[in-house]
Amino acid sequence: MIIVVTGAGGPTGEAVSGYFRKNGHTVIEVGKQHVDLLDRAAVQALADGVEGEHGRVDGVVHLVGGWRASSSFAETSLDDWDLLHDLLIRTLQNVSLAFEPLLRRSDDGRFVIVSAKAAERPSAGGAVYAAAKAAAEAWTLALADALRGTHSAATILVVKALVNDAMRAASPGAKFSGFTDVNDLAAAIGGLYDRPAAEINGTRLDLTS
Repeated sequence: MIIVVTGAGGPTGEAVSGYFRKNGHTVIEVGKQHVDLLDRAAVQALADGVEGEHGRVDGVVHLVGGWRASSSFAETSLDDWDLLHDLLIRTLQNVSLAFEPLLRRSDDGRFVIVSAKAAERPSAGGAVYAAAKAAAEAWTLALADALRGTHSAATILVVKALVNDAMRAASPGAKFSGFTDVNDLAAAIGGLYDRPAAEINGTRLDLTS
């Protein structure tokens, strides 16, 4: 399979890319140093390039993240909203719009984002983060509707937060209760290919339960 991982820098991207490579798939890692995901034309050129080189795309795992919070609702900074809008929403829009035609033609395609429990129960100080995640979910569900009737699916994986070995090493006394390990996330993404597209298209899979 040909798997594109956007926002591939960092431990989460490494875990997801490593999982698919270990299982014999071709992984195209896209980080800030490769393509500006806020540039719609650049992202389209990326998709066209992948199609030209490989002829198809079987998966897009969108991992661009970001987090901002305030100490209270009244102290929320709309500058934080602008930042998260770009990171969590605009990049998703550009990537999904560019790759949707390829996913529609795939024999077994998957588009995946990682969302957060915060989108379901926003805290007073987490308004901008929760709202951005909720918007990203809505956009992904619209993509799922576009993929309905094809062999591809758009799926939302929900976590409380992610944890990796470096975080554990930096805070050896922390319990990270309810956090999802990045390797478990990678396995969950891979597992989406074991289920029919119609079964998981437009679904939110909660990895915290």
